[in-house]
Amino acid sequence: MTAFPDCSLRDGAGRRYTLIVSRIPRPAARILLVDADARILLMRFTPEDRPPLWCTPGGAVDPGESYEAAARRELWEEVGLDIDCGPQVAQRTADFLTFEGVEVTADERYFRVDIDRHEVRAGALTPMEQRVLAGSRWFSLHELADWPETIYPADLADLLAATEPHHAR
Repeated sequence: MTAFPDCSLRDGAGRRYTLIVSRIPRPAARILLVDADARILLMRFTPEDRPPLWCTPGGAVDPGESYEAAARRELWEEVGLDIDCGPQVAQRTADFLTFEGVEVTADERYFRVDIDRHEVRAGALTPMEQRVLAGSRWFSLHELADWPETIYPADLADLLAATEPHHAR
C-alpha cells in the first residue's frame, strides 16, 4: 500500500488520518496469439513469491504509449514477432500483485493475432522478465481446462471463443 501524506484529513479532535491507496492503475496490452492449429501461446512465469503460472504475452503500457503500440512492442519483446496486432477484441479489469510486488488494478486490453506458425524467440526481455520468464508453450483449447498450473485469465477458452480471428499481415 502507498501512503500519500499530502492526502490527509484531521478530525475534530485533531487526529490525522492519511489516505491509503491500495492499488495503482496499470494499463496493459495482452495478446491472444493463435496458430494455424488453433493453439494459443502462453508464457510460463516462475516468480519466487508464488507458484508458477501461465499467461498470454503482453504487459504494461508505457507512459504516452497507446494500447495498440504496447501490444506490438510486447509481442516483439516476448515472442519475437514484429507485426500489427489489429484492433482490441476485449477489455478486462483485474486486481493482482505484479512480479515487482506492486498491487495494481489492471485495465487489460486484448488483441487477437492469428498466424500460421512461429518459433518463439524473445526480442528484448526486461531484466525482470529474464529472471521470471521460464519459457512458452502452444496450448490446444482442451489442454487449458485440465492444466495443473494456474492459467490467466481463468476463462481463456471462453475469451478465445468470443473473439474473431485476425490474421496478421
